[in-house]
Amino acid sequence: MAPHVRGLVGLPLDAHRAAPGRGITCPTAGWLTVSAGQRAGTPDEGCPAPPAPQQSGEGATIPGWDALTAHQSETGYNARLGTLGQIVTDGGGKVAAIGPGAALAAADKSGNIAKYAPTPSALGDPTPYHLIVLEAAGLATAWSQQPVDDYGIPTALPAAAREKAVAEADGRIGALLTRLPPDTTILLAGVSDVTPNAHLHVAIATGPAPTGPAYPHGYLTATSTRQDALVTISDLTATAIDVLGLTPPREVVGRPWQAGGQPPATPADVATELADEDLASQVLREVRGPFFTVLVIAQLLFYAFAALTLRHRHPTRKAQRSGAESTRTPPTTQPRPTDHQPTATALEGEAPPGATATSAQAAQTDALTDQPPATQPPAEQATPAGTPAQPATPGRPTPGGGAPAHVAAPGQLAAAHSAGEPASGSLVLKSVQVVAVVSGAITVSTFLAQLVPWWTLPVPMVSVIVTIVGIAGLITAVAFAGPWRAHVLGPLTVVAAVTSLALLLDVMTGSTLQVNAVGGYEPVTGGRFYGFSNIAFAIYATGTILALAGIAHWLLGKGVPKAVVVTLCAVYGGFAVFADGWPAWGADFGGVPAFVVGLAVFLILLSGRRVSPLLLVLVGLAGAVLVGALSVVDWLRPESERTHLGTFVQQIIDGEAWTIIGRKFGAMIGVTVGNWSLTLLSLVALAFLFFVLARPSRWGVAALGLAYGLTPTLRAGLFGALACALIGFLMNDSGIAIPAMALTVAVPLTLAACVRALQLATPTPPAPPSEPAAPSRAEV
Repeated sequence: MAPHVRGLVGLPLDAHRAAPGRGITCPTAGWLTVSAGQRAGTPDEGCPAPPAPQQSGEGATIPGWDALTAHQSETGYNARLGTLGQIVTDGGGKVAAIGPGAALAAADKSGNIAKYAPTPSALGDPTPYHLIVLEAAGLATAWSQQPVDDYGIPTALPAAAREKAVAEADGRIGALLTRLPPDTTILLAGVSDVTPNAHLHVAIATGPAPTGPAYPHGYLTATSTRQDALVTISDLTATAIDVLGLTPPREVVGRPWQAGGQPPATPADVATELADEDLASQVLREVRGPFFTVLVIAQLLFYAFAALTLRHRHPTRKAQRSGAESTRTPPTTQPRPTDHQPTATALEGEAPPGATATSAQAAQTDALTDQPPATQPPAEQATPAGTPAQPATPGRPTPGGGAPAHVAAPGQLAAAHSAGEPASGSLVLKSVQVVAVVSGAITVSTFLAQLVPWWTLPVPMVSVIVTIVGIAGLITAVAFAGPWRAHVLGPLTVVAAVTSLALLLDVMTGSTLQVNAVGGYEPVTGGRFYGFSNIAFAIYATGTILALAGIAHWLLGKGVPKAVVVTLCAVYGGFAVFADGWPAWGADFGGVPAFVVGLAVFLILLSGRRVSPLLLVLVGLAGAVLVGALSVVDWLRPESERTHLGTFVQQIIDGEAWTIIGRKFGAMIGVTVGNWSLTLLSLVALAFLFFVLARPSRWGVAALGLAYGLTPTLRAGLFGALACALIGFLMNDSGIAIPAMALTVAVPLTLAACVRALQLATPTPPAPPSEPAAPSRAEV
């Protein structure tokens, strides 16, 4: 590190990200962002150097300022150039700029600078000035002189040229530091990239802080990021204004720097830790795209394998296919006898006492226990030929005192055995169930993987995949570890609950698992740093609704009244929605209405009512009112403490809301159209759900229909999750990514439940051919 900058490292130090332009932040765009306090851009391609100011006396004018100002309305952010210089001048302060880039940042809204100097020595006495902006352009200048690529971006600097440029920049900084009064507040920040790839940059603050005392030793943070050692360029603008005792205007979206957590003891350790954060960001950008490609391909292959497993029928012997096939009844699937049956049923649709048990009725009975199937009774214990079979009634013991059994004649059992492998004994089917649970646990594992520094391992792509799959394997082991593994919704409930609780606890404790996660925030993008990201919201909401479906089924099986179950689910679901939207936690604007609709669909179906279009509209309005109320509460807080929820309320008041809505709508369309892999994954997942699981399987009945019969709450949970994903798709700028991630959780876990439902069922063989009818008197 350069000696003059090294002298500041013992002071508050922070990893800092310049707001991006097109992947990287060029010097001109970075300085314009400082000027506006909002993300700004340039109309030119590549990385043009800041224009040389046209000097007039002590001051100067920025050439092409009007064109730069007009271009900001085309970026979608409508940055107001000149904000920093104008507010200081209007407040009675004097502004000076040293270097062309600094002139961009210090100019007022007309593009004028009262004092401009090309070098620190040309500035003269610095004491009359309230704000001095210095450009240490050694690195930026050297980089701009490199050959450019096809996009007009300079190539990387050689090591020797970089060292020389660093020394030049450090000398320029030192030339000013030695001339400043000792009580001067110094804010040092990298405002642009000087490599072909975006990086985190250093930010240092020393001297008096806005609160009075000097900045303490430690990391910096800001309410815009809520992360230690992470601030943005627009935060630099807000900090400079705050240090001068002025109030940042609303167009400045950044928040002042403030003291954060404690860093390591030595400057070397601080630098190592910050470099590790930058390494994580670099590796994330390299592996995110390939990871999702691998995820999509793996999901598609698994759906294809599962479809073949469920739908492919084993060939039967020609002798079995001959005979009076037209007189057979189609194969059906009936639940296997269990070791225990409850004395009373608690689900809708149960048969009245004395009714004959059909397959569907028996499925309703077994839904109360989901016990593993008992061993099929031997043929010699079956009802003797010629004796009428006793009908079994759900919830009533059979004449022998055991559980109701659906017993076939010996010949029928033999036919069923010879027709193919039963579901309960299929090793392939069992493997499908295990892989389905692992697949459903992958999404939450992308966040839990941040507990392991996978980016420091030799092969990052392999490391992140192994880490994520390993964590998903641990969650799967828990899902099959206890007695709940025998229940249809057991593994589903465990994985969904882990998903919901892990992400809930994360946002309640600072969203640290989402930073640099493949499904979370990318600091070098500078978009968002706290609360629920759109992908995390989709995973969290889906996991919450499915977990509530599994818990509701368990409570109903324990005899808890349905009204109590619905109330308990509504209470926890309401808390989950609150956590999603509360500014201090999830701070999610678009997710709240979607979550409210999905939760409402689940609760309505759980209560046994139908979901009408009018009811959906009313629920949607309720969700809009809720997120509006949360936004207003956030808006009532001090402006420096608001999240984007309160900021949006102010934008509505200022008439700028349509700019935000238009930008997000364009992003939603762009992601949906441009990300064809996630679009394909969503379509295939829906097709698998409704054209494979909902169609007859090789064992007779539709696996999804059988799972619904055994666990009616699954239908409520699945439809609630799908409704949430659909509304989330329409209301968030991530577009198709939301239903894609929601389906990546819901469909594999539903498949696991369907497989268990098939395992709990016994195929009923075709009926024997009818006896020839006796000849009528006319035929005789």
